[in-house]
Amino acid sequence: MRIPTCVFSSAAPPAVRDGHAVDRFVQIASLTKVVTGTALARMAATGVLALDDPIERWLPAAPRTGITLRHLARHTSGLPRLPPGRLSRRDPYAAFDRPALERLLPRLDTLAKRPPGQEEEYSNLGYAVLGAALTAASGTTYEELVTEYVLRPLHLTAITANPDPDRCLLPPGLLGRPRRPWTMTGAILPAGGLWATPRAAADLVVRLLVERRLGDPAPSWQTAGPLRWHNGATRHASVFTGAMDDGRWVMIHRLNAPPEDTDRAGIEILEGAETVP
Repeated sequence: MRIPTCVFSSAAPPAVRDGHAVDRFVQIASLTKVVTGTALARMAATGVLALDDPIERWLPAAPRTGITLRHLARHTSGLPRLPPGRLSRRDPYAAFDRPALERLLPRLDTLAKRPPGQEEEYSNLGYAVLGAALTAASGTTYEELVTEYVLRPLHLTAITANPDPDRCLLPPGLLGRPRRPWTMTGAILPAGGLWATPRAAADLVVRLLVERRLGDPAPSWQTAGPLRWHNGATRHASVFTGAMDDGRWVMIHRLNAPPEDTDRAGIEILEGAETVP
């Protein structure tokens, strides 16, 4: 099976393989969390909200749990990785719409596995809650607020929740037929629902991590020594992005590749071991 691959990096010109493209929209999955976290940081910087606001300040249906917006952004809320209930294997987040999230909010105290601030546990549910809080604080939709606080200041126009279907690049399946993407336009959108061209995803990384156009990187980025990074994956798409303190950076997007292989390839490119995997 073909593994379309696109690589942008500080080490070499953009490179594509097996039918990928630099200017067609692809799912960036959990790289969306970087956009959400940056919006949170920018809203805090402008006084719209505070990083340590309890979630019930903006979502009154939520009980007092001690969970703050900062906890949600850093994955230290104690909330589980996924919403409760059985998820469809074919399209796991299709039923997780805003009403489903609103039904969960009064139960957050029972869903949390541990008190907030104690341990890090990656949580898509936490970012869904964070996105709902940001939309409540801004009085706008998620896409409107990330455009105002992140995309427009960075001069990025090719990152969106609703790309033109004719400009989307879907993973090739059996006999070359495109695979159906996951539905991530509901409550899960702030956790993983954005689409971007690889060129725009690369610009996002450079402008946030290397050029620091919006200040210090948001708490959504992961850190490992001198590396700040984030990845993302749906069933048939995966992305790895990162930048070193010395300015080296990478954005690699692959279709039909295991996400751990995409992560490994991104690290190797940063280390100078490969150019295009």
